[in-house]
Amino acid sequence: MTHLITTLNPATGAHLADYDSWGPERIEQAVAQGHAAALQWGQQPLDVRVAAVRRLAQVLREQKTALATLMTQEMGKPLPEAAGEMEKSAVTALYYADHAARLLGDEPVSIDGVEAWVSYEPIGLVLAVMPWNFPVWQVMRFAIPSLLAGNGVLLKHSPNVTGSALAIQQLILDAGFPAHLLTTLVVAEPDVPAVTERLIADDRIAAVTLTGSNRAGAAVGAAAGRASKKSVLELGGSDAFIVLDDADVAAAAATAVKARFNNSGQSCVCAKRFIVSQAVAARFTELFVQGTQALKVGDPLAEGTQVGPLARADLRHAIHDQVQRSVAAGAQLLTGGHALPGEGCYYAPTVLGNVRPGMAVFDEETFGPAAAVIVAQDDDEAVRLANATPFGLSVSVWSASTARAVGVARRITSGAAFVNAMTASDARVPFGGTKKSGYGRELAAAGVREFCNTRTYWVVKGS
Repeated sequence: MTHLITTLNPATGAHLADYDSWGPERIEQAVAQGHAAALQWGQQPLDVRVAAVRRLAQVLREQKTALATLMTQEMGKPLPEAAGEMEKSAVTALYYADHAARLLGDEPVSIDGVEAWVSYEPIGLVLAVMPWNFPVWQVMRFAIPSLLAGNGVLLKHSPNVTGSALAIQQLILDAGFPAHLLTTLVVAEPDVPAVTERLIADDRIAAVTLTGSNRAGAAVGAAAGRASKKSVLELGGSDAFIVLDDADVAAAAATAVKARFNNSGQSCVCAKRFIVSQAVAARFTELFVQGTQALKVGDPLAEGTQVGPLARADLRHAIHDQVQRSVAAGAQLLTGGHALPGEGCYYAPTVLGNVRPGMAVFDEETFGPAAAVIVAQDDDEAVRLANATPFGLSVSVWSASTARAVGVARRITSGAAFVNAMTASDARVPFGGTKKSGYGRELAAAGVREFCNTRTYWVVKGS
């Protein structure tokens, strides 16, 4: 069944564009063409692939303004943040181009009487199911290393950023990659589960990666398991931001505002639970609330805007429901807690105090501009509270003592730990989660090798 996909500007509610979703025949054509393109691309020498990735960095910078504006129109992030996605993607492309030989070159192994080495070889066509919150960066942090490794990509992006998804496909072509090597599938939301499961079962699909909700991740992971295919899942998060009693409270509070309200709080790696030592809780909370109230909320295309709208009306409803349920359970509303009047999907940046386990903003992933402040008696309780979640993406620990902060971080289950810094992703280090935040890694050596066949060669000397 064919559905019409309509994209809307969440800042104004204005209609942007309509797209006809693809039926089975067109999807089949894309799979066939993508599979053939991937096989040919995988036979290209590494230096050819490196040159294409290096050109991609240039094209990302050349098209930064146009694509950043489209991202902002489709999902509402402030324009400088959208431009930052483009630049970060370009930097990542250059990182992989510069280090390709080290990351993908054959690795000799010393074994008596044998010439042995490990090779990292392409696997073919990879299905990528991507979210709307970082329309370009989320795709590029997977696609760049995967294309470098010699694979092709079938991109199933979120319908509300269909324009950005199609622009990414064109951007890859503009960089000189072969036709059909990255294909955007235009699939309406009602069709996504069935189409995704069918694609994963297709023998021409070598593997699948998903960034998204736990429900979607469970479905994709189960389908990949049934098909005995590699999957990487980057799922939800409820990251702890821990402020110990010897921390620089002013610096921690200022960074906390950025860590929570970046992208209007719509990020899996946004800090969400602020666990603060009782000795400094009052001062941290005062500064955190002040910083939150000072944020400029408004038109994401306007200069100076720090917080734009949520990407869709249902997302605003969801965050408000979590805030209301938490307040009803005893949380203290310190600022915000309501939708903003006028057009668009705006929600006031919100801070809740007196939060504890059992409340929605503690137990659930909050995907919007709402922060939960939790007071801990000591380091042991801070660790217990940080671990009291099904998620395990990242943790940020603030202390004057690096040894103390690292010691606390080591006791918390997460895919990454940051000391006196907010969580971030960087091409030079792996990114990924534990527990219900998913499995597998993106970026760095781990990311490029996730979708390689790590192959052993063993040749008896003299044979």
